Amino acid sequence: MANVEHRGPGDVLGAGPAGGPGARMGAARVVLWLVAAVLAIRQMAVVLRTPEGDRLTDLETWIGPEGVLHVNGSFYDADKFTGTPFAGLVLKPLTRAGEQALGWMWTFGTLGLVVVLGVVAARALPQPVARRTSLLAAPVAVSLLILSLPVRNTLYLGQTSILPVLLVLLGLFAVRGQRTCGVLIGIGAALQPTMLLFAALLWFTGRKRAAATTGGAFAACTALAWAAMPSDSTTYWIHHLAGAGLGANPDANANQSLHGMLLRAGLEGPLEIGVFLALSAAVVVLGLRRAVRYAQDGQLLLAVAITGCVAVAVSPTTWQHQLLWVLFAVVGRAGKRRSDRYMWPVAVVLVSTLPAKMMLPNMPVTEPIRDNVVLIAALAAATVVPFLSRQHPQYQNPIPTEYAEPVPARWSRVPLVPFWRRVLARPNLLLELLLIRVGYSAYQQVRLAATGGTISGGRADAERHGEQVHAIEQFLHIDIEHWFNHLTARTGWMQDFFNFYYTSFHFLVPLTVLGVLYVRRPADYRWARSALGFATVLALIGFWAYPLAPPRLMPELGFIDTVHGVQDFTQPDYGTLTQLTNQYAAMPSLHFGWSLWCGLVIAVIAPRWWMKALGLLHPFFTVSAIVGTGNHWVLDAVGGAAVVGAGFGLTYLLSGPRVRQSLKVATGAEPVSGTSKVDLVKARTPS
Repeated sequence: MANVEHRGPGDVLGAGPAGGPGARMGAARVVLWLVAAVLAIRQMAVVLRTPEGDRLTDLETWIGPEGVLHVNGSFYDADKFTGTPFAGLVLKPLTRAGEQALGWMWTFGTLGLVVVLGVVAARALPQPVARRTSLLAAPVAVSLLILSLPVRNTLYLGQTSILPVLLVLLGLFAVRGQRTCGVLIGIGAALQPTMLLFAALLWFTGRKRAAATTGGAFAACTALAWAAMPSDSTTYWIHHLAGAGLGANPDANANQSLHGMLLRAGLEGPLEIGVFLALSAAVVVLGLRRAVRYAQDGQLLLAVAITGCVAVAVSPTTWQHQLLWVLFAVVGRAGKRRSDRYMWPVAVVLVSTLPAKMMLPNMPVTEPIRDNVVLIAALAAATVVPFLSRQHPQYQNPIPTEYAEPVPARWSRVPLVPFWRRVLARPNLLLELLLIRVGYSAYQQVRLAATGGTISGGRADAERHGEQVHAIEQFLHIDIEHWFNHLTARTGWMQDFFNFYYTSFHFLVPLTVLGVLYVRRPADYRWARSALGFATVLALIGFWAYPLAPPRLMPELGFIDTVHGVQDFTQPDYGTLTQLTNQYAAMPSLHFGWSLWCGLVIAVIAPRWWMKALGLLHPFFTVSAIVGTGNHWVLDAVGGAAVVGAGFGLTYLLSGPRVRQSLKVATGAEPVSGTSKVDLVKARTPS
């Protein structure tokens, strides 16, 4: 079951001829390790700079001056300690350490365990792996672990959840002999009982001695704790059914287990227990069968990750700092096409590193999925994701992606980015939706952070900038906002039309354009999406560098907010996004920028003149709406046009001109008249 690495004598640190591929690989490895070190230092600084009363709170409730491990009674009287009696026995000696020294020691020790965990996981990758992967896997794994929510919470709260995971991986991948393997996993199970599932994995994959040793080590540790603390052991194992009844608020979103999901769904009592046991049994059977199959296929790390995901689902309480097993499922390969190969790893990394509210919008319809997103990922890995076996033809050689022939841009002195090739194939839809959602969440966060995270933050600077913009427009004689705003406010049909247009079409039209391009014109979809992405990033820089109050937020100039009405600036009401939107992100106007992007894309691609004209009406109506409702200055629209133009320019610089691709070419048929066959080539290179 152990994975064996095959390296030649010249593979160490990517050694090779100076300036050759080996040297570049070694330099890349050094850079990645530096990135991992920076992330570790930053995370450690975040923890240690937090006030003492707010950091390592779980550790403080256990071994602090008033912690449960100092009391003479039971560990479980205060409902603060939820670990096993053996965990309490292990932690008890730490109560003698000084609080400040213990905080430093715990933080450094946890980071050290994370580094060891990443290195062990990297060396356990299923063989064969490319030389580049074998050299770069360790620093990448360590960086992902440090960025993951489980590790960040473990560092912040002072938890012990990394240790059982590390003991399992050390037992399976780093030590020799079945007895040593079983002892390590058994100790991990004594700290976290669901780790006993790995004994079943060992048994069904032929390592019966290791499985028996795991059970024996677990029993020995539990008996030792029982002898030292009989009352607490009785409370934990009998009264609370192996800890199932411990912990406050088991229905909290942090409890990403089937039990927590059922409680959040409103089930309780015997019905909830029965459903939980039935679902858990099904997950255990399906998950362990899949784990055994992948272990026998030579993908032991994937089998271990699947078993860990089963443990996540069936544990009565699985808090966020115990969810590392989901991240390890990233090693599974799913998808026959190369363009689909990235869907699963990207989804796992995002689920493991980003808050759930960034993954899905904060809406009632998405609440059941958002509140259980990590559990859903664990269940998917354990039961349904079709990971490829190593014998599958597409395991090593996925179906290649179609590319257009590289064509240099007109600015010959600017080299094209080698990996930014003009792809003809349609991208993975789920991956696109996921990235669009996360990208928009990041856009919202950065936009709000530009004013210190509050609506009123930066108000003085924003109003000063508003006066500057107004003065420039007066100098240029383009200050039509006041006249057009009052015309809109006193003309009923104009106010209703522009209010509706402003609030409804900003997202609807761009998403519709992207959807049509995705279905009908894949190559044009990628070209247009890249331009839109660049324009949005440039706009974020503008929001950050130049916070600007729109006309409606400068009442001394006499503007009317036709959408939201008169506002009390101490308690403003801008609708459902009042607390989540930077009201001073006026320059540049993405309302106009995105509408201009839609109009240009339609004008370039639409086959009929009336379609092109209709597309160009959208930016005209949008600029009228943003000025008429008092939400933007005229110069904001100029800024929006500038970032859109820069977005198209950057796309042209990086990848060359747009691929002229017909519908028949996009669907795989013969090129129609006017489309060169030379423009379509297949390349077996990563997309």
